[in-house]
Amino acid sequence: MTQRRIDDTSYPVLRHLTLPVVAITSAAGGVRNGMIANSGQRASLVPTIARVSMYISKPNYTHDLIYRSGIFGLHLLRRDQWELIWHLGLQSGRDVDKLSTVATRAGETGCPLLVDCAAVFECRVINAMDAGAATFFLGEVVQFEASVPAAEIMTSEYFRQHMPADKKRIYEARLADAMEYLEPLARLVDPGRVWPGPTIEP
Repeated sequence: MTQRRIDDTSYPVLRHLTLPVVAITSAAGGVRNGMIANSGQRASLVPTIARVSMYISKPNYTHDLIYRSGIFGLHLLRRDQWELIWHLGLQSGRDVDKLSTVATRAGETGCPLLVDCAAVFECRVINAMDAGAATFFLGEVVQFEASVPAAEIMTSEYFRQHMPADKKRIYEARLADAMEYLEPLARLVDPGRVWPGPTIEP
């Protein structure tokens, strides 16, 4: 039933617009967390002004940390970092301190940044827009590091084609649950909602 519902929508075609699989980290009030997303993208037409943007689901624990502190780390991952994806993506920071067992360092903003990744962009939020089930964050890049060629980046297409069958079942079940939960929220876009700026230190 769930698969038929997805196939009956534009979702399979929209997947052609999907971006790389990335790890997102943030901190607020001494609380840190990390998550997996596939909405991070370049957000500046001017090479000398580095910006990125991303949609973060409102129910996600990391969403509130970014919203409150105005900082985040966006990490491109390698194709061999499956265990990190499961660790950050298949459990909630409300239940476990996900970064306690992952090597991190503090960035210039105080954001926890992953030590082992293909590239990292440390960012400050400069604007945010309500998107119903998510918030669209625009970030100014404070610093970045890159360590592997683009051919080794974990893209969404590579992720879907190569994930193990047992994890694929979990992933698809969670995707179906998320669609059902987020659908009513997605219809409630508030164009008058203005991001107040950072309200708490990392």
